[in-house]
Amino acid sequence: MPPSFGRERSEVTNLPILLTFGDSNTHGTPPIVARGPYDRYGPAIRWPTRAAAALGADWTLVEEGLPGRTTMFPDPLMGAHMDGQAGLKIALQSHGPIDVLTIMLGTNDTKTMFGATPEAITGGLAGLLAIANSDEMQARHGGFRTLVICPPPVKEQGPIADQFFGAAAKSAALPPLFAALARHWGAGFLDAGPLIETAEADGVHYEPAAHLALGAAVAAAVAAL
Repeated sequence: MPPSFGRERSEVTNLPILLTFGDSNTHGTPPIVARGPYDRYGPAIRWPTRAAAALGADWTLVEEGLPGRTTMFPDPLMGAHMDGQAGLKIALQSHGPIDVLTIMLGTNDTKTMFGATPEAITGGLAGLLAIANSDEMQARHGGFRTLVICPPPVKEQGPIADQFFGAAAKSAALPPLFAALARHWGAGFLDAGPLIETAEADGVHYEPAAHLALGAAVAAAVAAL
């Protein structure tokens, strides 16, 4: 049986819910080979749907992946709604009661235009964890656990490389910072870097095999919470 994390469920909301909060790699955006066209992997490939399937039919999945989303920065080109702080509040107030929240963000924060250090990006994640662990949100959902997923490092290549100048070094520095912050908040932690890598085509997004591997790893990490 899936874990209930100590919460009594009503007959209406008796199935455990997994909320996956992230950016284009949570949304399921394939590697970009040309600017402009919108595309998305189907549910048989996307890592959130694969993770939910591995957890079992008792679980309900809520996908909250927004291409361009950051931990805390409004994007001057894509819009102020790319700020994940506001997005997480909306997601947690729109869905539930959830049992597990996964947060996988940080890749877009490494864009050159934000000028963010690895420590500043970690600060953005700290804001998200503060929201998730706030008395308001925990009470609203009857208590839930959080899994922090650190994205694999960026490769500065392909058609969107101009946006990610200097991102390789920044993203490579994130895993120990994210891991320490997750421990501080009592959250689970999964470093995706040793498991998958970004595609050669654009250095940011994932090939189907990476989605499948990440989905299996996330399911195991959620089950272990």
